[in-house]
Amino acid sequence: MKNKGVLTVNGFLASESFNELYGFFLDAAKKHGIELAFKKNSELLFDAVNNKPIFDFEADFVLFWDKDVKCAKQLENAHFNLYNCSRGIELCDDKALTHIELSKHDIPMPRTIIAPMTYANIGYIDTDFIDTVIEELGLPLVIKECCGSFGQQVYLAKSRDELIATITQKAGTALIFQEFVETSIARDIRLYVVGGKVIASILRENMSGDFRANVANGAKVSPYNPTDEEKKLAIKACDKLSLAFGGVDLLFGKDGTPLLCEVNSNAHFKGLYECTGVNAAEKITEFIKEDIN
Repeated sequence: MKNKGVLTVNGFLASESFNELYGFFLDAAKKHGIELAFKKNSELLFDAVNNKPIFDFEADFVLFWDKDVKCAKQLENAHFNLYNCSRGIELCDDKALTHIELSKHDIPMPRTIIAPMTYANIGYIDTDFIDTVIEELGLPLVIKECCGSFGQQVYLAKSRDELIATITQKAGTALIFQEFVETSIARDIRLYVVGGKVIASILRENMSGDFRANVANGAKVSPYNPTDEEKKLAIKACDKLSLAFGGVDLLFGKDGTPLLCEVNSNAHFKGLYECTGVNAAEKITEFIKEDIN
């Protein structure tokens, strides 16, 4: 008897890069004898008060390739088995929550201060707290929007004025401040973890002058052989964040000490595949099939 699954994606992301990833999963499911339906989050509506799905399908699992946490929570309440689970997605999609959770588990990370919340229509009318941030983290320092992808919501402030200008522009957006790790400028490691194992790793290096190591910002990738310490750190982070699979980004700290930068619950893997030959979709599909059976 075939296993039945549902690949859930965001109904409003229709770019070529996303469609390619979905194709990887559909091909992997076919290879492993899994009947995998394709559903957009816009097709998975609920009567929220009565926890009643306004759709009809049966599935042994849901491969939830989206960040719609509320949809994920409702699916779990309706007893669907999600990979990744809503808790893991929620913790990873908010960088502040990632650091708050991992701070309980002795995970080495860059020093981080979470920006106090304000409202977009009010802004930061009092910026005295910025002096504390600078005193603790120094300059330059990194500003990150808590929700963002591909490095597009990451900024570098070299002065107090630049810092004030950025938070003024982003008032109402959840932010974190991080120390600038000089030993890892424009380079990091992406380790892909599936089922408690590192399946592949790449080194990302940006020679364009951008301090960020994201491929979307011009970085080049090459295969990377991680140390045992790096692998253990990536695996532990995914475990503590309740992830069945995830992409873990590590920085090069002082004396080679790895520092956890961030964790992605549904990290894109086409570049990983082209660089290493490892198909993350197949590894994820294999793991889910073993887990549900």
